[in-house]
Amino acid sequence: MTINPFTSFVFDLFILSAIIITAYTVNFYYLAFLSRTRKESHPTIDWGTPTITIQLPIYNEKYVAKRLVDAVCHMDYPKDKMRIMVCDDSDDDTVELLKNVVDGYKKDGYLIEHVRRGTRVGYKAGALKHAMKTTDTELVAIFDADFIPPTWFLKRAIPHFATSKIGLVQCRWGHVNENYSTITQVQALSIDFHFLVEQKAKSNSHLFMNFNGTAGIWRRDCIEDAGGWHTATLVEDLDLSYRAQMKGWKCLFLPDIVVDAELPAQMNGAKRQQFRWAKGSIQCAIKLLSDVALKRHVAIEAKLQAFIQLTRHIVYPLVLIQFLSLPVLLAAQVNLYVVSVLPALTIATYLAMGPGAYVLVIQGMYGKTWKSKAKLLPALLIYNAGMSVNNTVAVFDAVLGKKNEFHRTPKYGLVTKKDDWKDKAYNLPFTQTTLLEIFFGVYGVMGIFIAIFSNNPVFVPIIALQTIGFFFIAYLSLSHTKFKRNKSSDNRAKTKKEKMANTVYKLSMIGILGIIIFGGYMAISGYNSDIYPLDRIRGNLDGIVSSSDPQMIRDHLVAIQADLDIVMVNLPDTWDTEGNIISKNPVWIFGTESTNFLRIQNNIDTMFTGVNEISNIPKDNSAYHTGMLDIKERAALLKINIMDATPYMYVSPANMMLSGIWIAAIIGIFAALKRKKEQLNKTDQE
Repeated sequence: MTINPFTSFVFDLFILSAIIITAYTVNFYYLAFLSRTRKESHPTIDWGTPTITIQLPIYNEKYVAKRLVDAVCHMDYPKDKMRIMVCDDSDDDTVELLKNVVDGYKKDGYLIEHVRRGTRVGYKAGALKHAMKTTDTELVAIFDADFIPPTWFLKRAIPHFATSKIGLVQCRWGHVNENYSTITQVQALSIDFHFLVEQKAKSNSHLFMNFNGTAGIWRRDCIEDAGGWHTATLVEDLDLSYRAQMKGWKCLFLPDIVVDAELPAQMNGAKRQQFRWAKGSIQCAIKLLSDVALKRHVAIEAKLQAFIQLTRHIVYPLVLIQFLSLPVLLAAQVNLYVVSVLPALTIATYLAMGPGAYVLVIQGMYGKTWKSKAKLLPALLIYNAGMSVNNTVAVFDAVLGKKNEFHRTPKYGLVTKKDDWKDKAYNLPFTQTTLLEIFFGVYGVMGIFIAIFSNNPVFVPIIALQTIGFFFIAYLSLSHTKFKRNKSSDNRAKTKKEKMANTVYKLSMIGILGIIIFGGYMAISGYNSDIYPLDRIRGNLDGIVSSSDPQMIRDHLVAIQADLDIVMVNLPDTWDTEGNIISKNPVWIFGTESTNFLRIQNNIDTMFTGVNEISNIPKDNSAYHTGMLDIKERAALLKINIMDATPYMYVSPANMMLSGIWIAAIIGIFAALKRKKEQLNKTDQE
């Protein structure tokens, strides 16, 4: 079958994306294999109680800051060997809270200090860099504000610095609020994949692994030898650990030492965290990959795995490319089955490469408890699919070199399901990314209809999974939006402006819901008037090709004419110098005769004439066979022309105008919400 240049380009893009995504997926399974087959013991030494500085970078964490300091001070370690630096860059109630907590522990004999820089330059990396100026201990431990180190942490972790080349000991993250909600459960599963597969495989081999920013202990000499903390990226932990390993230091992961932490329960907080990780990884790829490639002592496999780890977030834009391409290819009747016309094998391949293999990985990670975790896999797939928009924006931010701004992930001290975050400070509003998620969701609904009406229902589950993901993430982003002034106390009554902001928010939710419903209705209506008639025309042309009965061919032509009349009403006209219409073409830029519906109409008229003529000729007459052959050849050619024209029906001027109005309406709502947010922020500064 001949494919027009546009469809050919989309097909090539689709296949290239599939190849790259498959390569990254296969590599994950390779790491899963390594994590199970390369069993490496972690020898320990009796190092006694070396001096250690515990650095606690904190910014506006009034709900969890005291919990962290309490946990650190309660660790079973000599007070005179343990220096605690509370690196507090806060500008809210957290400052006073931490001052009181630190003063209390000072009176109890702890070597603890409340470090205030008076600036946020460099954000977390800047705070750690500042703290290192006065750090003179042998070891440096780091904990983020939401972590709760156990009392035995130091005594169990420090002995693993068994050789002088071990520069970092990274411990596994636990999840204090894993069962709080569905999104915390899927985040926990995703983080466990990272630690129990990727970190474990790399630690037990010569591959580079990364510091996860918290729940780890560094040799001070290693930090200094690697060049210290840099502020050029959003993931200073990944940056430093790679520079250290390029210097020959070994990073070690200890899966049996678990430090509990709080997972983001608010969707907008989870999106912010994912955005920071995705953007930071690409920034590190731009910064470090050339250095990694040029290091002679780094093995080829380590270089390859470093490339894959630092660039793996490009999978997200590739997923969106596939999602956008698939309906176009289905509408153009491009064969996407793995083996010719075997749809069952196609869906089986998707299942084997995705959920099926992940179930085996989960079984290896959790042992006897794997079934309860495997039940979360559909939710994780939906969550990751929906997050692809947010993370794609992050990737482009990094590639385009957009200015860094470290936005922390708010935490609320959540432990049990009874704990609530909705009336607390630090709540985040949804962002413009939600608009894109809604767009992709509506597009996915259209894609489902295309898959059904193009006789490719096997692709419906694939499109539907991502579509549900986009709507799920967008819905939670909207429903989790709460306006609350960050500096107000929890017991303070809402101000008039806060009430007004929440009223605007509720009205905006109603408006967005109405716009989504209207957009869905217009998409279905447009498909019914523009695309579905072309599908029926192709079906009738197939009927003509396979028929030898003039009356049946005439019936097919009558049906084709009815659908042509529907389609041609909305097609743009092209006139010659004398004012005659010479073209009705959906390809409104650089159109060709193959998609000119006036020419298609002329061919249909010729076929009507031909079928009328052969109806009066005996079937054994050569003229009958010649006429029938001409009709069938025209039908086969017209089918190709209709398939060429179909993708362009989606980007008609009318559709683009309606889409522009639809997007402008949602942007207008976002602008109104943004103004209310700015008003609240201005009030806080007064």
